[in-house]
Amino acid sequence: MSKKDLLKIVLASPKARKFARELGVDINKVQGTERDGRVIEKDIKLFVSNKSGQNKRVHINKNEENKLEYAHSEFGEIEIKDIPRVKKISSKYLVNSWTQIPHVTNHDEADITEMEEFRNSLTDIYTGERKKITPLAFIVKALSASLKKYPSFNSSIDEIDNGKMTFKKYYHIGIAVDTPHGLMVPKLRNAENKNISLIADELKKISEECRNLKIDKKELFGGSMTITSLGGIGGSFFTPIINYPEVAILGIGKSQKKQIYLNGRFQIRTMLPLSLSYDHRIIDGAEAARFNNELKENLGKNFAYKLAV
Repeated sequence: MSKKDLLKIVLASPKARKFARELGVDINKVQGTERDGRVIEKDIKLFVSNKSGQNKRVHINKNEENKLEYAHSEFGEIEIKDIPRVKKISSKYLVNSWTQIPHVTNHDEADITEMEEFRNSLTDIYTGERKKITPLAFIVKALSASLKKYPSFNSSIDEIDNGKMTFKKYYHIGIAVDTPHGLMVPKLRNAENKNISLIADELKKISEECRNLKIDKKELFGGSMTITSLGGIGGSFFTPIINYPEVAILGIGKSQKKQIYLNGRFQIRTMLPLSLSYDHRIIDGAEAARFNNELKENLGKNFAYKLAV
């Protein structure tokens, strides 16, 4: 190391250097306020605060630069409409989640052949009519069981300078509901204590309340983890955005029948695409893979018959 490089290295305690690393700050660029220019945590916080203010000004300038230099109407007929209020509100949360959380998505498939056979065999004990319960009710129950085994997925990160995690002892599953007003995510409370029939009834209730804008605002907050399903529309794998302050989200695609090599021979099985996005700050790839394996097990043959309706 040259004499010039040695002069650039600032004085700081190991604790301050660790704090700078956690924030992604080059401590050599921080102006120290202690004796001989020693850097303390307060100096690092001030540096980050000043940098954030500069970034905000740059962002504003970039917005000015990104303004179109022409009007769309110059090229043909157009129609201008207001962005729906719900989409305006949710867009702020989505942008915050995407920019603040390092997303990684794990893709997998669950064999739900027996679960689907069981679901389609359910009948009302009084009328004998077939019960109309969607696969989502089973997925909610299976997910709540998986969260019990992997509590990191049922947590939230506090402010980074606090350096703590909040582990939730409740299991409130968020359900992404597509409405004419935009996407809404009500919570199905205490899913671990409810049977499949009750979950199915509550899914229908909260979905209708969202579509009719009757949902209590409080029901859109305080979740454990969210499920977003495209199964009723189509598609397979995608990258769902985490619903902040949660740390993971499960995306469900449309199930398909596939040839799967099982027990020494090819069989037709019903496979469900899973897209698990997670916060890489506290969940690594190995843990995400194990979580998906647990979820697949919970959606499989043995678990399906334990979910009494």
